[in-house]
Amino acid sequence: MGRAEILQRLERCGALGIIRVQTAQDLVAISQALYAGGLGCLEITMTTPGALRAIEEARVKLPDVLMGAGTVLDASTARQAVLAGAQFLVTPTLELDVLEVAHRYGVPAIIGAMTPTEILTGWEAGADMIKVFPAGILGPRYLQEVHGPLPQIPLVPTGGVTAENAGEFVRAGAVAVCVGSWLVDKKAIQEGNYAVLTAKARQLVEAVRKARQEVV
Repeated sequence: MGRAEILQRLERCGALGIIRVQTAQDLVAISQALYAGGLGCLEITMTTPGALRAIEEARVKLPDVLMGAGTVLDASTARQAVLAGAQFLVTPTLELDVLEVAHRYGVPAIIGAMTPTEILTGWEAGADMIKVFPAGILGPRYLQEVHGPLPQIPLVPTGGVTAENAGEFVRAGAVAVCVGSWLVDKKAIQEGNYAVLTAKARQLVEAVRKARQEVV
């Protein structure tokens, strides 16, 4: 699958699940639970021990899921993630060396930014999407204000996004949303209750779907 096709799938998904946990043993099970809830685009953060191995395993066990690597902070990590099978890379900050590696290997890069200057800098450098972080603090109104003068830039709000506010971000101009801590419920994981994750994934997918219909 080429970069353009992956990017189209990311846009169609509309919601990306972020998996950030303390141990690697649950990563694939979490991915399976989220996919069962309708989330076909997931990212495993590189801050999680065993992330590379989990990406490799998830690609085998969940071939229909678009699997990416998140919290990629440098070129070396970016290359390792792509070689492990990551189909897209996500950074929390303006890491242009990660963008360069991503495109060298033919995968999309969602580059993190906060201010309008950072957002435009990332876009002009070739980012496929811009991750607006921390979106929970900035809010949907901020996204709307930025989207006004920069409508050509696909914005992906991240941080503090839930099923409750995802629709607001979509209506404010988000091309997709990234959801982590609300979605990957730590208590449910500790109890082995993955059905909670599946239910939350369904809520998120439905919220995005409904908001997109309203925008159209």
